[in-house]
Order: sequence, then structure tokens, then C-alpha cells
Amino acid sequence: MSQAEHLSATVAPAAPAAPSTPLPWKRGVAWLLLLGPLFFLSYGFANHAAAARASVPSFFYGWERHIPFLPWTILPYWSIDLLYGFSFLCCRTARETDRHALRLLTTQVIAVACFLAFPLRFAFERPATDGLFGALFASLTAFDLPYNQAPSLHIALLVLIWVQFARLRASWPWRWLIHGWALLIGLSVLTTWQHHFIDIPTGAMLGLFCLWLWPDEGRTPLQRDGQGSSRRTRLALAYGLGAAVALGLAYGVRPLAALLGWSALALAIVAWNYAYAGTAGFQKRDGRRSLAAAWLLAPHALGAWINARLWTRRHPQPDAITDDVWLGPLPGKAGMSAGRFAALCDLSAELPAPRGHWRYASHPWLDLVAPEADQLLAAARSIESLRGHGPVLVACALGYSRSAGAVAAWLCLSRRCPDMAGALALLAERRPAVVINDALRERLLEVEQRLLKENPMPELRQGPGGDAANDAAGHEYPP
Repeated sequence: MSQAEHLSATVAPAAPAAPSTPLPWKRGVAWLLLLGPLFFLSYGFANHAAAARASVPSFFYGWERHIPFLPWTILPYWSIDLLYGFSFLCCRTARETDRHALRLLTTQVIAVACFLAFPLRFAFERPATDGLFGALFASLTAFDLPYNQAPSLHIALLVLIWVQFARLRASWPWRWLIHGWALLIGLSVLTTWQHHFIDIPTGAMLGLFCLWLWPDEGRTPLQRDGQGSSRRTRLALAYGLGAAVALGLAYGVRPLAALLGWSALALAIVAWNYAYAGTAGFQKRDGRRSLAAAWLLAPHALGAWINARLWTRRHPQPDAITDDVWLGPLPGKAGMSAGRFAALCDLSAELPAPRGHWRYASHPWLDLVAPEADQLLAAARSIESLRGHGPVLVACALGYSRSAGAVAAWLCLSRRCPDMAGALALLAERRPAVVINDALRERLLEVEQRLLKENPMPELRQGPGGDAANDAAGHEYPP
């Protein structure tokens, strides 16, 4: 931010406070009246169905026998029931209330389905306990048989409730209390001898999955993106096959079951994104993915990052194309600073963007899939707008295809090249590793034809500056 911009932001009059809206507590109560009885009926049914089986297996590691039994931790364990109801008071709008309720409902349905499909039994005999703690354990045993293990519904619900309370605007002592108590609840499933270890990561993944399924902003991944191609279908099948292989390995390699299961879930979500949800399934906004997407897709993101570094290891730096527009792989914060870039145009959907004091525009596109002509033109306009702030880096995972297509569209849009053939020739000269496949070339030719049919634009300046309209594009990340 320039000194003038900072001064204007400092002296600008404060905007009038938005009128406060009443909390939708009645809506929350209505949801509780539905979710409460449904929970007790479905959870109890799954417990008794497992008890009726002749044999129910257990899944635990030998080191779990050394986990101490701490009777007092039944207090935080039980407290989740109270927090379950209070979590609706954290919702500020009707939409937030509905999304939170849908997450809780979906978590419950999926967990009970898992309990019925492959029930597990807690293998250890819990020591006898008396006094207050004993009474609490007795009331728990009266309702909860030693089944319904993985995924832990207790942990899944904790993830959703924890997120709700963590959003509250509170001073740091209260925030530390919220996080500390939530952590204590999570540990209590082990120290009350209620769950085995494998139940915790599977429960956490279930909670995050429902958080991903019903996001705070944007459309749900259950909605189709309206686009499709044979290329996307083939990639979806490839990722789906990878998910199946990882799941099979998780079943066979018990020491790595949690890690392999996590990888299987990540690959399955990516397969769903290619087949149905599109880039919305990566939930990347302003360069950052949602909490749920960041955790669920972490194995895939790590693989994509390693793949990008391997492909660009011989030429990791970006290349100057023309007029302060550079093309390269998505860098880290150090790379942006070292290149003295004033702006970043990010075309990747699968990787998070670096944060810093530069302008940023995001056009998340699926990897290995040619973007539509409208998307290429939108990215080209962002590039031209960002130029008003200084050198611009146009990047995707490798800087070879998606970002190259955007720069080619910008070269034609800004009349720096007379036609698309000239734009592609310039790209091949300045960054020889650029890959323009047949599908992307077809989209770029469509861009060229569309530009020829539209009213010709006035000649744009060739320097790093821009007009007043360009200055309004992009935004600056906070420090």
C-alpha cells in the first residue's frame, strides 16, 4: 500500500455500524428438536445391532495398553453434550444455523452407516469407578455399549462444535480456554477408555468432511459445476483408482492405516472434483483454502507440490515475457519477494498462494484441463489490470500450461501480439518449456476469434503503468 493510500485509509470517516440482527435462536432450537431424538434413536439402534452380532472385531495398536485410565476426564467427555446445544448460539444468521445443522446431521448419518456396515468393539475392560465419576460412567454405560467405534462420532462432532466456538470474538484468555477444553475433550475419548486410537483420526476426517460438504461460503460440492469433458472424466477415474489402491493398502498395512486412509479420502475428493464439483471442491478463496479443504486435501497438495518441484527443478525461476509480465511456477513468499513482484495472478486450484504485500487475483482452474475461453479472457483482463501496480507474476503449479494460456490470451487482448500464433511464438521463445496442448490451443483460438468480433479496444500503454480503471483491480493481502 502506498503512503497516499495509507493516509487516505487513515483519515477516511468510519462507516456507520451495521444494524444488529437478532440471533436465530428459535431456528437453532427447532433444529435441536429434530437432531436430538434422531441422535439417540439412530446411535442406540447401531449399538444394539452390533451387540446382536455373533462376533464384532476390534482394531487397536499394542501401545494403546499403556494409555492411562483417568476417571476425572469423564467430565470433559460428557461436556460435549452441553456444548452441542450451545454451539447453535454461535450462529449469527439463518444460513449459518442451517449449515451447522446440516453438518451435524450429515455427520450423524454417515457415522451410523459406518457403525452398521463395519462395527468395531472396544477391546479393554474399563476399571471400576465409584463416586461422582463412577455415577457418570454408569449413566454412560446404560446408553453406550462398547461398540460404535470408528469413526468416532464424539470426535467428529467435536470438530464441528470446536469450529463454531473458535469463531467467537473473544479475548485471548477465553480463546485459550476454548481451545484447551476442546483438546481435553478430544483426549478424553482415550483416557476414559471409550475409544481406540484409530477412531480419532477417522472421526476427525468425518467432521472435516462434513465441514467441507457444507461450506460457510460458496456452493456446496454437491452442486455440479456445469462443465465436463472426456479429459476430466479420465482424470477423475485415475484419481478414483488411486483412492481405491490407497484404501486397499490402508486395510492391509495396519501401522499406516490412518495415513493411507487419509490419502485415500484426499484422492477420492479430488476425483469427485474432476467428475462433478469442479474447482469449488478445492474451496480456494483469496489464495487460501477453507480449513476443511486444507486438512482433507493435504496429502494431494503435498504430492502436487513435490511434483511441481520435480518438474521445475532445472528451471525453477519465472521468465519475463514482456512489459513486466512474468510467467512461472507458483512461488512461496520468499520467491515473490526475491522477484520484487508487485502482483500475482494465480491460476492454480490445488495449491495455496503465498501471502504478502502484493496485489492478488485468483482464477482457480483444474490442473491438466483446458480452461474455457471466458475464463482465459477473465484472467487476461486481470493481468492487464494488475500491471498498474508493477511487475506481475502469472503462475500455476508449474508455470507451463494454465498460466501460459492466460498470458497468451493477455498478449492478444492487449495487442502486444497481432494474433494468437504470434503470442504462442513469443511464449515459446521466452519460456521454451511451455506446453500448449490441442484442447488449450483450441480455446485460445476461440479467444482470438472472439476478440476479432468484439469492438476493437483502444491501444494500451506498453509501460508498467495503467489507467485509473486498472488501479481498482486486485486486492492487497494484509501483512
